[in-house]
Amino acid sequence: MHSLLSRLALLAVLAATLLPWGARAQELDKLPHYVPVLPSVKARALAVDPTKGFLVKEVKPNVYVVTDGIYQSVFVTTGKGVVLFDAPPSFADKLPAAVAEVTQEPIRQIVYTHAHLDHIAGAGELNRKIKGLQILAEKETARFLQEKKDARRPLPTRTFTNRTTLKLGSMTVELKKGHWHSPEGDLFVYIPSRRFLMAIDTVAAGHVPFMDFDLSTNMHEYLKVFDRLLAYDFDVLVPGHLTYLADRADVQITKDYTLDVYKTVKRIHDGTDQLAVLSKAATKYSWDNKFALFKTLLDDVIDACSAEIQGRWGDKLAGVDVFGPSHCRAALIYARWDD
Repeated sequence: MHSLLSRLALLAVLAATLLPWGARAQELDKLPHYVPVLPSVKARALAVDPTKGFLVKEVKPNVYVVTDGIYQSVFVTTGKGVVLFDAPPSFADKLPAAVAEVTQEPIRQIVYTHAHLDHIAGAGELNRKIKGLQILAEKETARFLQEKKDARRPLPTRTFTNRTTLKLGSMTVELKKGHWHSPEGDLFVYIPSRRFLMAIDTVAAGHVPFMDFDLSTNMHEYLKVFDRLLAYDFDVLVPGHLTYLADRADVQITKDYTLDVYKTVKRIHDGTDQLAVLSKAATKYSWDNKFALFKTLLDDVIDACSAEIQGRWGDKLAGVDVFGPSHCRAALIYARWDD
């Protein structure tokens, strides 16, 4: 079993088998308490057969999503071959079988949406199996991969700068670089004729974003990504993770959440009597321990922000209690040092 979902299930079984019940109970008591996933989120989940390890779903004519319940990739049929978008290592070995479920067209190309391992590190295996596979990436992603020399992420055979239009057979796909997530850049993958958009690590439908606003390296640009998504004419968005696909409403609610976190942490930070907090902390740490004093100040702001956000959003999006504090921290870094 190669999918991440299967590995997680296997680890859970092993843990339950190997640990005595008393030890299991003690270990569970040490784990943080998180609220269950919202029923409304679970109700929309795509049904992935765990024995099979993946699901293929046609979301638009000739446009297919493949998912193992945690990661998502896309392929299109064109009449002249299949184009893949990303190859997550959790199910990349199953992508040829997934394609074969719906078409006899050969896989011709793969497009890297960005450089991160969790979305393209299965490309090496595909490259070994598929003779003459073409790989397309934006030039900054290609430059980074050239430095890494990672066999799991083969170097692109073709590159482009900022934007290009990919045409093969009946399919025309617009690729445009953005800067919301990875340092090298990320791609908007848009098929106008299908009103279909792929933008990996932008939203997690039904959930708050992943840790630190999806590991964003540029909070200033991240705050703009939602309006850039909504400027596209789409009704299906593949965001790359979790249990179902996104639509315009998912983008809007994630935008609302993100802006609320930012405005909340900025208000709390700007309204804090910082000298009073530092003076109180100094009675415990002394004025010499400036790192401890400053961390106390930042932690107070983050904790106050987290409490407010949890109260307003806990019944609207899943995972507020899990990653809300990291969002407050990421927004605080921006509000204090860049805003």
